[in-house]
Amino acid sequence: MKALVPIANGCEEIEAVIIIDTLRRAEWDVTVVGLSEGTIEASHGVKLVPDTTWDRINPSDFDVLLLPGGFDGTVALSEHEGVQKALRDFNEKGKWIGSICAAALALHAAGILEGRKFTCYPGVEEKLPSNVQPVNEAVVVDGHLITGQGPGAAFEFSLKVIAECGSPNTAITVRAGLLL
Repeated sequence: MKALVPIANGCEEIEAVIIIDTLRRAEWDVTVVGLSEGTIEASHGVKLVPDTTWDRINPSDFDVLLLPGGFDGTVALSEHEGVQKALRDFNEKGKWIGSICAAALALHAAGILEGRKFTCYPGVEEKLPSNVQPVNEAVVVDGHLITGQGPGAAFEFSLKVIAECGSPNTAITVRAGLLL
């Protein structure tokens, strides 16, 4: 599987790193894409170095598009035309989409959440309309959409992505190796 993980300044580092690392342990081809050139400073000051930048990739080359949260990073994902177009394209084609924490707001900006079951970080729902509200669960799957609640759910979210999009057996193997 080829996974695309866009990151921006202010992303949640725990979520980004756990998603990237867990999927790579499953031997997925994971590309970390910065929305801008250079090092990304995550929400708690951790510096992350993307593999490439958005303008150098073709999102249609990927099977899965996964968004880590973090409020400032989510704002950037919500406002980035390329990310928003990719989200809409993935959704229309039934390709796998995932978000964790506040990144549900980027899904909403792309018009993906209405009528869907999803989860997000508590309090994010206040920024969503009353007809688009999350459920209080750690990880939720609705069709080709997988969402996670927050940093503490990052391993479960990542393992669910592996199980749903790739192989349940691989997810079991990766879980065992992580001692979860």
